[in-house]
Formats: sequence, structure tokens, C-alpha cells
Amino acid sequence: MSIAVFGINHKTAPVEIREKLNFSRAQIEKNAANLNNLENIGGLVILSTCNRTELYLSTGDLPGSRASLLHYAADYSGCSEEMLAKYIYWKETREAVRHLFRVASGMDSMILGESQILGQVEDAYNYAREYGISNNILNPLFQKAIEAGKRVRTQTRIDRQTLSVGSAAVEMAKQIFSNLRGRTVLVLGAGETSELTTRHLVSNGVSTVVVANRTYERAVRMAREFGGKAVRLDDFPQHLLDADIVISCTAAPHYILGPDDLVSVLQKRGERSLLLIDIAVPRDIHPAVACLDGVSLYDVDDLQNAIQNNLEERKKEAAKAELLVNEELKKFFEWYDSLFVIPVIKGLKEKAGEIKDKELEKAFAKLGSLTEKEKKIINSMANSIVNKLLYDPIANLKESALTEKGFMYSELVCKLFDLEKRQDLKIDEESAV
Repeated sequence: MSIAVFGINHKTAPVEIREKLNFSRAQIEKNAANLNNLENIGGLVILSTCNRTELYLSTGDLPGSRASLLHYAADYSGCSEEMLAKYIYWKETREAVRHLFRVASGMDSMILGESQILGQVEDAYNYAREYGISNNILNPLFQKAIEAGKRVRTQTRIDRQTLSVGSAAVEMAKQIFSNLRGRTVLVLGAGETSELTTRHLVSNGVSTVVVANRTYERAVRMAREFGGKAVRLDDFPQHLLDADIVISCTAAPHYILGPDDLVSVLQKRGERSLLLIDIAVPRDIHPAVACLDGVSLYDVDDLQNAIQNNLEERKKEAAKAELLVNEELKKFFEWYDSLFVIPVIKGLKEKAGEIKDKELEKAFAKLGSLTEKEKKIINSMANSIVNKLLYDPIANLKESALTEKGFMYSELVCKLFDLEKRQDLKIDEESAV
């Protein structure tokens, strides 16, 4: 039984294709019976997010299962098989498992190290079990992948550096104010970037939001979302006194805040720090403001530099994560390869024993009257021949179970000794846990 993955992601397919192959929890439940009846598929786990849809499977027929899934995916998505084939990737056994472990660890995400994917992998595993489409090969696989993802996040800092303008703004705010709870943010401009940045600040403790915008109705809509107050853009200077943080991202063609606008405000503020984050292009805040005491000013380049530095740190942590993934892969395949070696050894011994017993029975019939001692000597000799003949093959099979060749050697022995039809070669639920 082999493991494979059939999938598309943000690297291989545009969103208009990805959305056609998206599986919600309800869709997995609705299609469970059809998924269970797919030809050449032993079990499935479907990982479906906005950036990827991947079907992990166990199968005894890799080419057949790929064809079966391509046909099903075409029917499900309404796309032709020829069109889907351009976007699909297919990975088998070790490459498939490595891919899953890297996905769970956030190393195959659009944003390196993002942590949401681990929860999505857990959900995929739980849905597959709940709706009965997984099996005793895929269940341990996903358990190990989840463990690998958790280990990477515990033992590296791959997800601890911020990689968005909003999170970078929070990071800078925390450098000025150790605690953002109870702080007030004045937002100049009610565009998407301003809204996302404000959302990050509020989720990190900022309690009061004042939104100033040239179109007042838009300021009202954004302020309502954060339980804040809306003001007209021309009136924003009146609110500088109470603000701890100012986020500015307007479409003004010139500076809307300069040193002269802040002198009297800073005198009234006393020793309270003021953080200004200017993410507008062209800039909203005159750079000379940074020279004023008690003021910290960052522009969009400062934010991008912080993000780039954090990305470099994540890349360093990713190198450590790859080593951890390799360790977890080794553990998984020691278990996985042994699943096939152990039944083969058992089947080989039993077949040899059956042949030995039949040949002894024939020999005893031809030899006529033998004493019990003579029968015992002949029987012992037959056992010794069988055991010595099988000793090296069995020892080598056990050794191969710890390598990538375990599955290949097991298949070869099965073919050489015609063991494929033996019931004892099937992996049972107990041995797969």
C-alpha cells in the first residue's frame, strides 16, 4: 500500500481553478460515499484551504489511483481532465509524506511559517475520520504530520516574526508602549490598509479608535466596526492630544501633518510618547516631525525593512525546521516500512512451514515404519534446513525495514515466493496504530 498526494495550490493554479476544487466540511460529508467508492483508493484525507486543495491517499495502484482522482476532480469541478492536468501535482510515498510534513510546518505556505495551516491540517484529519474516508495508513500519517508541525513551531521561531504592514505596526507600537491595552489610535484615512492595520492594533489591546476621513460616511462605517468615533479629516488635529498612536494613509498630494502642527500639542501632552506611522505614498507626515522630542515616526519604507528583516529571520528558522522535518520523516518511515516487512516475514515463514510439513508427510509415508526417535531426527533436520535457508533473507528484510528499500524488498520477496494472495500479508488495524 503506497501513499500519494494529488493536489493544486497557489504555486500551480490561479484562484479561479482553486475555487472550483475547494472542499468545505459540508462538501466532504456530502461526497463521503462517492469518495469511499473511488476505484483504486484505499483511503483519503482532503486538505482544502483558500491556497490549496490536496487529496492524500493510500493505494495499491499508483497509476490507477491517479487516473481515478483526475476523473473525479474533473467531474467535481466541472473542468475537463485535460485542463486540470495542467495544474495538478502528484507526489508518491516519500515525496508525498515530506510534502505533508512541510505543509503542516508552514514551509509550503504563501507566507513562510504561517501558523493557521497546522489547524487546517488537524481539521482535515478530523473530518476524514468523522466521515469515514480515511484509513489505518493515513490516520497515523496525519498524526505524525501534526506532531511534526507542532515540534517545528515549538523548537524554532519560524512563525514569530511579523510579515505584514499591520503586524509590523504592532511590533513598532510595542517597542514604544510595552502594553497596548487602554491606548488610543487616531486613524487618518479609511482605506483597506488603514483598516487592516487598525484591526491588528485593536486585536493587541488598543481600546479607543478615532477615524478621520475626507469622506465622512466612510469614516463612520469604519469607526462603527471598531466601536470607535468618526470625525472629518480637517478636524483630526483636535484629537492629537489624546492619541497615543497615529496611523496615516490618505491620498493627499502633500503633507497633512508637520512640525508646526505638533509643537503646542506636545507641550500639553507632557511626557506622553506619540507614535506616528505614515504608510501613505506620497507621505502624509513631514519627516522633520521625527526631530521633535517625544515623537517616533516610521514610514512605509521602515515597515517594509522590518518585514524584510523578519522574512530573513524566518528563512534562517526554516533551515532548522527542515532538519526537524527530516527527523520526523525518519521516525515515520521506520514505522511505515515495518508494516510491510513484518507481514512478509510472517508469510514467508508460514509458507516454508507448510511446504516442509507436506514434504515430511510424503517422506514418512514412503519410508514406512519408523521409530519416534528416527522421525524426530528427520523432522529436526527439515526444520534446520528451512531455518538456515530463511535466516539471511529474513535478517536482510528486517534490516531493510529501517531504510527506504524496505517496501521495495518486501514487494520483491512477495513476487519471488508468490506470497501476494496470502491473507496474512494484509495490514490490520492493530499493527497500524
